[in-house]
Amino acid sequence: MKLRVLLFTGIFLAAIFCLPLEQSSAKNDSKKSLLAEVTDSDAYLKKASIRPKLPDYSDEIKALLSKMTVEEKVGQMTQLEIGQITKGNDSNIEIDPVKLKNVVETYGVGSILNVNGHALPIDKWHRIISAIQTSAKNTRLKIPVIYGIDSIHGANYIREGTLFPQQIGMGATWNPALMEKAAEITAMETRAAGIPWSFSPVLDVGRQPLWPRFWETFGEDPYLSSVMGVAFVRGLEGQDVSSDTRVASSLKHYVGYSFPLNGRDRTPAWIPENYMREYFLPPFAAAVKSGARTIMVNSAEVNGVPGHINKHLLTDVLRDELKFDGFVVTDWEDINKLVTMWKVAPNTKEATRMAVMAGNDMSMVPYNLTYTKELTELVKEGKVPMSRIDEAVGRILRVKFELGLFKNSMPDPSLKANMAKPEFQKFALDAARESLVLLKNDKNILPLSKDQKVLVTGPTANSLISLNNGWTYVWQGSEESLYPKDKLTIEKAIRKKVGAKNFKFIQGTKIVRGSGPANTTPTNIDKNVNINKAVSEAKKADVVVLCLGEGSYTETPGNITDLTLPEMQIRLAEAILSTGKPVVAVLSQGRPRIISRIEGRLKGILLAPNPGNEGGLAVADVLFGDYNPDGKLPFTYPKTPNSHLNYDHKRFEVEETNFGNSPFAPQYLFGHGLSYTSFEYSDLVVDKKTISPAERVRISVNVKNTGKREGKETVIVYLRDEVASLSPAGKRVKRFAKISLKPGETKKLAFTLDADDMSFIGINNKPVVEPGDFTVMVGKLSQKFTLSGSN
Repeated sequence: MKLRVLLFTGIFLAAIFCLPLEQSSAKNDSKKSLLAEVTDSDAYLKKASIRPKLPDYSDEIKALLSKMTVEEKVGQMTQLEIGQITKGNDSNIEIDPVKLKNVVETYGVGSILNVNGHALPIDKWHRIISAIQTSAKNTRLKIPVIYGIDSIHGANYIREGTLFPQQIGMGATWNPALMEKAAEITAMETRAAGIPWSFSPVLDVGRQPLWPRFWETFGEDPYLSSVMGVAFVRGLEGQDVSSDTRVASSLKHYVGYSFPLNGRDRTPAWIPENYMREYFLPPFAAAVKSGARTIMVNSAEVNGVPGHINKHLLTDVLRDELKFDGFVVTDWEDINKLVTMWKVAPNTKEATRMAVMAGNDMSMVPYNLTYTKELTELVKEGKVPMSRIDEAVGRILRVKFELGLFKNSMPDPSLKANMAKPEFQKFALDAARESLVLLKNDKNILPLSKDQKVLVTGPTANSLISLNNGWTYVWQGSEESLYPKDKLTIEKAIRKKVGAKNFKFIQGTKIVRGSGPANTTPTNIDKNVNINKAVSEAKKADVVVLCLGEGSYTETPGNITDLTLPEMQIRLAEAILSTGKPVVAVLSQGRPRIISRIEGRLKGILLAPNPGNEGGLAVADVLFGDYNPDGKLPFTYPKTPNSHLNYDHKRFEVEETNFGNSPFAPQYLFGHGLSYTSFEYSDLVVDKKTISPAERVRISVNVKNTGKREGKETVIVYLRDEVASLSPAGKRVKRFAKISLKPGETKKLAFTLDADDMSFIGINNKPVVEPGDFTVMVGKLSQKFTLSGSN
């Protein structure tokens, strides 16, 4: 057997499966849902990773390149923001014919992106895209413009778009089929606006919870991120990216962006290459293998090298090892920042040369034509070879051909019918429900009775902003007036659930946006509104639903220095708890905000990790028992600010030793999530006690619903290498499957692992498989087997 010749964890190439083999006690439900009953990670990954067969446009690209001037080629490598071709902003934005002609017809700019202010109605998008593509048809070679937009959790820059949970919430579902369907709807609505390219998914792995883009990740595990990332790509691109219901994806932010040492956005990460390949590269490798068409570069630096000039990662690894054949686009203004921020280039012309030669194909400039002019000069001076320009432009043209833009680049009015279909809203509600994680349910206080008198209080109770977070109608997600009036906040959903007679809402505290420089002033500030009144009303209630968490933020404006929940919210919680009434907290947030001061006195805790516009109704459904929660944490929830460890920490980090290490005691473990029913794991069996590197080991386990309600359970398979030449992790996720069980029903699941699953990236940055003992862990069960040293 040829062991691990690729640089990333070999789970992507193994012939593996996990299928329910047997079931008993309850008959299959005859009702058909949008999704299969069992969402099995590797059976799904194996299927979704099959790269679609797209037409080969090499002859067309070669012919077109032969006709293009240097200026036309460099124009294709230029991306400008929408303000460079428009006048006005927000709802008043309109095409400026003079600016548009200069950008597209004079300079041949090949790409435009995003919004100038906030989301636009689909009719306005059609007018803008039509004008841009009409201008492109006036050029000598009639090369269409590729328009790109951040469709992050749905078509969030189209006013009518359907919004889903943010990626951290989708990670909590552990359901790749759900992710694929959400991305498919996102693609359909984005393409309906005439936009063929989305800057998503985020494949950064969230192992630093302070990072203000943590909620844009699928969590801290590279395998879960890989499975969900491939699902996102497959949903966006489908089997034919030229379809009028599909868009090109852009994997971001390649690579290592999410692990800044100090937790602040766009600050240095220090990542040894073997660690990079073990933990941060696998999601990108998996998505490239599945055929993703574009990649966006890390907007920070790793080991002192800014992402945009890291030729080793952009060319040696991405092109030569991973065989990526799409095009690479920079992030916002990042070539210019090589001069202004990173100080690695003396001027923008040299920065342009460095970035292009490192492997960037298109520059998100985005405010002027300096890049276009200076790159043209560099080519004519011989400082950037024409071969490199042809390589970059050829890649860009290929994606434009694959998207079908040369055949028809104009918006199709008939596709407006694909926006905001009722079934899309229903699906978004399903996704929101699955994203919720029940963290605590002391003495089964939940579900609540609809006959109880309920006080709802807290800063996130009446906020769609907190349910959505950034990239919602505007960059920061902060404009309340843009949110749809028919969507229910948590407060409104609970009011509807229990009726006005049994309901009371008092704000308590409020999150307001800060002012001043983002790096010195908090984005969101908590203020006392009427805590005393909330306490007074709590005394009259049977139960209090206390809604805590965060406002909206992303990137640098979301920087914080402490994960602890803001003091004003803690004061509100303590005041309410002092009444002695039972309190259930709902945490609407994108990061795990520390709640240890109050956690022990809360009777119930429900995490709502940015579930989207349907999140209010989803929360009410779970609180009152109309939906049985089934989300699981895709990250470790810390108890104190300076005690964070990821779930796959080294065992010696948390075991009692002569050095006095304290036991690992997070607030909640990775993979934690309660249900209104109960599940029992039994009969974990490893079919062979010893295997050779050429063999596979088959693992089976029984899972039974021992409660009184139907429910879903995510079965997670962990593997531990007991001894290795590099100190091994305590456990790593290798498989998972989400199953539905009726009361009394048992399912037997089988998983297969091979030598690739037992490998790790060695000190020489290459995959290593070493003989020795391994432990499989499922639930509270474990079994050992041995990998021998020869076939």
